Amino acid sequence: MTTRSAPDRLLSVLSAFDHEHPALSLTDISRRAGLSLTTAHRLVGALTEWGALERDESGVYHIGLRLWEVAALAPRGLALRQVALPYLEDLYEATHENVQLAVRDGSEVVYIEWLSGRSAVGVHIRVGARWPLHATGVGLVLLAHSDPEAQEEYCSGPLASFTPYTVTDAAQLRRVLAEVRRTGVAVSSRQVTEDALSVAAPVRGPGGAVVAAVSIVVPQVDAQVPALIPAVRLAARGISRALGWQPVAPRDTPR
Repeated sequence: MTTRSAPDRLLSVLSAFDHEHPALSLTDISRRAGLSLTTAHRLVGALTEWGALERDESGVYHIGLRLWEVAALAPRGLALRQVALPYLEDLYEATHENVQLAVRDGSEVVYIEWLSGRSAVGVHIRVGARWPLHATGVGLVLLAHSDPEAQEEYCSGPLASFTPYTVTDAAQLRRVLAEVRRTGVAVSSRQVTEDALSVAAPVRGPGGAVVAAVSIVVPQVDAQVPALIPAVRLAARGISRALGWQPVAPRDTPR
């Protein structure tokens, strides 16, 4: 049996927490982390002392503010969110629909901001949520602008299905990605839920590489895609410029 390293055991304690399990007892942590109760008690104590975990009056543990403080330093997390938020708010005020900002993490998209109105279509999204790249508009944008090897590896792997309309055929996904690169936007209809459609556009960093994607999610039944595309593009370009991206000026046509 392979002996787990100290860092691996420590990280397994933190990994025991997720959106479905935000509060855990010591016994829960021990079970979910695959550790003995004695080892879990020792590691939880160290993490609590440092501030990575907090213990409430009932003895249940939660993620501590110290981790949030450290996470705020991530350039693709809160730092990016702070730059993007004014443009996301403008997009929301113009549409009063769901507005999202996401980044890629391996084969998944991670949402780092989400603005939603009370009357907007319901979505299975929250800050920190993860979804497979092929099933969302922001994910399609991020996948389409990743390197060719990563795209091919993703397309060749299993493609999870969430509705009858989810793209699960590798050849079809490759065509979708090519269209995203050609048009500069992704339109994802009924891929996660059958009542929603999203339009997404790339956010570029100083060097021009795509570092994030912004999207708007609307009811599929009356989506006005041609009207949504310019608004999403404008928000994405605004965030890109704020990050330091400068569009390449078109060359003069030779006379």
